Amino acid sequence: MDAPWTPSALTLDLDDTLWPIWPIIARAERVMLAWLREAAPATVAAHDAKAMRALRDGLLRARPELATDLTTLRRESIRLALRASGDDAALAEPAFEVFFAERQRVELYEDALPALRRLAARWPIVGVTNGNSDLARAGLSGYFVDCISARSFGVGKPAAPIFHAACGRMGMAPAQVLHIGDDPALDVDGALAAGLRAAWVQRPGQVAQGVPVGVPHHHVGDLAELADRLGA
Repeated sequence: MDAPWTPSALTLDLDDTLWPIWPIIARAERVMLAWLREAAPATVAAHDAKAMRALRDGLLRARPELATDLTTLRRESIRLALRASGDDAALAEPAFEVFFAERQRVELYEDALPALRRLAARWPIVGVTNGNSDLARAGLSGYFVDCISARSFGVGKPAAPIFHAACGRMGMAPAQVLHIGDDPALDVDGALAAGLRAAWVQRPGQVAQGVPVGVPHHHVGDLAELADRLGA
């Protein structure tokens, strides 16, 4: 049962909390491959989307530090494909920009924007993400006072320092902040271990990622339900 507690500020996950990420990634990969088909046809002849993902996964195994830098991981995996096919490796930069621009064309869950407006009208919000979303390019920066990514910070969720940094940017102690996210381990257990409260957004039909070890302060089906609970 939820305790009668009201946050002073919020931190908010982005991918799979505000929008479903994998349809966006798949579309961005298709757009990038279409661009490469013109600029580097040998690369596309040898590497479909599945092969490009395999290159990316292999690079991550070789360089696990890139788990917190998805931009570099994606760009360098493109460079590997270009080199392997005899195309100009310098095309990795513009190819990534094609991918990245499309990746920022997010399609929010139906409830997300109305709920975000309600929440932002009452509390300061800092985005906390392990991904490489750009809130300004996505048209959402006006609802956030800041955003911290694993790439910019150097450490991602579920590590406590990224949560503490987000709280610090609002001048709040962790105990004053509610973190909102979809991932049981990264968002719920990570936030709880860092001393924040946690709201678990588990949308109907969303692929199960297990359950958190800790007990979230709120367990909701979407952000509208959470905004209602919080009285936003």
